[in-house]
Amino acid sequence: MTESTTPAPEPTPAATSPAPEEDPRSGAAILRKIVGGDVVISFLAIIIALVIGGVLIAFADEDVADTITYVFARPTDFLGAAWTAVSDAYIAMFRGAIFDFQADTFNRAVRPITESMTFATPLILAALGVAVGFRAGLFNIGAQGQIILGGIIAAYIGFAFSLPPVLHLFLAILGGALGGALWGFIPGILKARTGANEVIVTIMLNWIAVYLIAYVLTLGKFNASGTGLRSPQVGPNAAYPPLIPDFLVPGNTFRLHWGFVVAILATVFVWWLLERSTIGFEIRAAGANPHAARTAGMSVGRITVLTLVIAGALAGLAATSQVLIDRGSLTAGVAATYGFDAITVALLGRSRPLGTFLAGLLFGALQAGGTLMQSVTSTPIDIVFVVQSVIVLLIAAPPLVRAIFRLPDPDAPPKRARAAAKEAAA
Repeated sequence: MTESTTPAPEPTPAATSPAPEEDPRSGAAILRKIVGGDVVISFLAIIIALVIGGVLIAFADEDVADTITYVFARPTDFLGAAWTAVSDAYIAMFRGAIFDFQADTFNRAVRPITESMTFATPLILAALGVAVGFRAGLFNIGAQGQIILGGIIAAYIGFAFSLPPVLHLFLAILGGALGGALWGFIPGILKARTGANEVIVTIMLNWIAVYLIAYVLTLGKFNASGTGLRSPQVGPNAAYPPLIPDFLVPGNTFRLHWGFVVAILATVFVWWLLERSTIGFEIRAAGANPHAARTAGMSVGRITVLTLVIAGALAGLAATSQVLIDRGSLTAGVAATYGFDAITVALLGRSRPLGTFLAGLLFGALQAGGTLMQSVTSTPIDIVFVVQSVIVLLIAAPPLVRAIFRLPDPDAPPKRARAAAKEAAA
């Protein structure tokens, strides 16, 4: 009788189990998110930009150029000249942007920080408008034209009417916001109804606004001097009062006005709008996934129009800080480059209200400090523009900053999880 033998089961490959997930509340996970987060990346981007700016300052200096010819014979001369050039330039920038410790009076010593805040005011307001567009997935290039339209209407209300103090200023500010909102409504309705690209439309509207203000300044009431270069001055009741009144500071030379308070209030409003309101939730939802927003019953077209109207209104407010000032008037250069610089500020601020506000202060400080740096050390102010450009480049490429400083990616799985996954796969 033969025994029946059953064949032994073949060995099966070990079941692959998923890699253990890291507790997001653990110290390692929190530290990795902080070190590799947006705040640290932005700070390191500024540091790298200042270092690159220092290199350019050194090579633009005549003493450094002389010592580099015999750098191998006496390297200390080259290093000393480079250090002197860079340190003198950045010290002068600090004196022009934050605090002038060489000033002979306290007023002159603290005036630089007020100048930085003054320069930052239109940047913050315009950048908030760009940031709102970014959060909705819209690339608003039209802040330049929106500033111009806001400036035209705000200036007209400011010099064409004679109203009581508070009412006159309020109506001029409202007119500036409405002018920018109108110029934002046009690309919004075109995109919502016809699908027109907002980038192309806003760029074209920028050029229309440039030629429009050149024409407006030749008209009747706007052409006060007969040259077509400047409008009449706005009335004293339509101008922002100084933030530091004369009776508090004898010999007041500060240009800082209540437009900076408007910028602060606008920052708080945008934060509430985006983070605490139903409209803000719809804006963020449409920006994250417009198809899912439509499926959820949201009108993406209405959100697009509303977003660009709000963005234009904020840019129009930026114009008021240029026009509604003491002896202020409308000129063809009312927008300067604020509309394009606002894109840079919004990118550096990660399209967050607080980040945009702080980025605007930084760029305002660079602008104020760059002027003194150029006058004291003869360093080209173009260095400041290089620093700003490098900051934007690095902000747009966080992996590059992480690679330079060997920082972890907060969104990537930890090393132990990757190692466990490799072992399981093997």
